[in-house]
Amino acid sequence: MDVKVVDNKGKETAKSVSLTDSIYGIEPNDHAIYLDVKQYLANQRQGTHKSKERGEISGSTRKLKKQKGTGGARAGSIKNPQFKGGGRVFGPRPRNYEFKLNQKVKSLARKSALTYKAKENGIIVLNNLEMKAPKTKDFMKVLTDMNLAFDKVLFVVAGENKNALLSSRNIQGANVVTADGLNTYEILNANKLVIVEEAVGKIESILN
Repeated sequence: MDVKVVDNKGKETAKSVSLTDSIYGIEPNDHAIYLDVKQYLANQRQGTHKSKERGEISGSTRKLKKQKGTGGARAGSIKNPQFKGGGRVFGPRPRNYEFKLNQKVKSLARKSALTYKAKENGIIVLNNLEMKAPKTKDFMKVLTDMNLAFDKVLFVVAGENKNALLSSRNIQGANVVTADGLNTYEILNANKLVIVEEAVGKIESILN
């Protein structure tokens, strides 16, 4: 699959890049995508939720009333969950939501996501994303010139690009990631995937 390389103003250049079918033209595996997205979202959770149970709240341990003869149910503690201010029954506790996923499954999921994007014509290859300084205004101009100002856009760069990262940080819907940090969730969440030309080869070397 050949894709024309565009410049920062969205105009096609004389160059084109070949996207290999082993990554951008496979038979998509929806279950692998589901597992990879599920793991990504699970890993984002802090798991710091906590509520106090009856053994953790403050209150007297005195027996409220005698055991028999009142005509009501037995009651031994003001911390009883049935009473106002009592402890919660089986409340949430801090936990880790992360789970293991085989590397081959993650790789298959990313290839499947990239294949879907290629079928939707949602992949743009950019000649470079060089920014002289971290300026939101300059990054916004690139988006406007490429007619991407109102889309969710994921830029994929080959290596660390601090100026581009800082420039995009304040723009809703725009995100910049490195080729080795590319994940299935962000690929599918974006309307357009803008891959810098030198990052194409790096993605292929990582996934193959």
